[in-house]
Amino acid sequence: MSAKKSAAKKKAANSKVKKSASPSPTKAVTKKKKNSPATTATKKTAAPKKTVKPAPVKVAAKKAVKLPKEKKVIVHAESKEKIEKALSVKRVRKSSKKPIVALPPPPKIEISNHPKTKVKNILVSQPKPVDTEKNPYLELARKHNLNVTFRQFIKVEGLTSQEFRAQRIDILEHGAVILTSKLAVDHYFRICNEMRITVPESMKYFCINEQTAYYLQKYIQYRKRKIFFGHGTILDLVDVIRKNKAEKFLLPASDVHKEQIVDFLDEVKITFTKATFYKTVAADLSDMKSLAEYDVLVFFTPVGIRSLKQNFPQFKQNNTRIAAFGHTTALTVKNLSYRLDIFAPNPQNPSMTGALEAYIKEANKRS
Repeated sequence: MSAKKSAAKKKAANSKVKKSASPSPTKAVTKKKKNSPATTATKKTAAPKKTVKPAPVKVAAKKAVKLPKEKKVIVHAESKEKIEKALSVKRVRKSSKKPIVALPPPPKIEISNHPKTKVKNILVSQPKPVDTEKNPYLELARKHNLNVTFRQFIKVEGLTSQEFRAQRIDILEHGAVILTSKLAVDHYFRICNEMRITVPESMKYFCINEQTAYYLQKYIQYRKRKIFFGHGTILDLVDVIRKNKAEKFLLPASDVHKEQIVDFLDEVKITFTKATFYKTVAADLSDMKSLAEYDVLVFFTPVGIRSLKQNFPQFKQNNTRIAAFGHTTALTVKNLSYRLDIFAPNPQNPSMTGALEAYIKEANKRS
């Protein structure tokens, strides 16, 4: 019996040890939920799921943004006129480097075969230059040991307001002005001032070169105006003038102007008015007794040739050479029964000083 009792006591003791060593199942489960890596993994993976959920919302927003763009494209595609205008503008920009207007070729100028004798003294029908260091005629004189004299054969006189009114031109009817020189700028604003005309800020200015455009600062605020300029010829403005065809253009000019500009404006087919704002007349050269001491006389305008005829009616050319710049000046030389010996511009020499130097080199070598 004692053996049986001792075995029973051992079994009871073992069961008590097992119960005290193993925790309760409820507590173990709660501990596993709090500390087990499985629960932490589920928490970490659950967080990105929440951020992934709004993804389809973003996609929907992108689609919503694309819709108005597609509508805009459809609207522009329907307006064919706007597309055609846009294409035409692009074509003009691409072709701006090449003149679109084909003007008639200038007349051929024939030069005389008069013997080329030595050249020492030259008279240039221009005012004496202010900058004597960079003047091309004085550089030519230093290079070839020549004597160069400057004397202006013409002068410019502005029309009075009464003379301008006789043309019956209303300046304010025009929305654009074509300015070919600083003289045109001066006399345009002078006439406006004398006639008490306030030039509107909306006026557009088309200048033949950059220097003329910047000269406008003397009369207007440059930044607040619409100003366009070319690179020395009216053909440079062909594109921008065509873009402003709706405007009525005013061309301030002298009584003697270049017909090429008028031909250009006619070819472009715009509405314009040519108005005389100033005139070029012969200067008084009564202090000059004779021209026999000069080997070459250089002229740049037809009025300069007429001034020669008016101031020296008894002048006989003989061995005096005449140089003319420009086709109109050259034709005036021949029309007044003078001999033309030097002409510029030509394919070899685009400037007058270049043409003079080529002639002097050949003439002074022979003598």
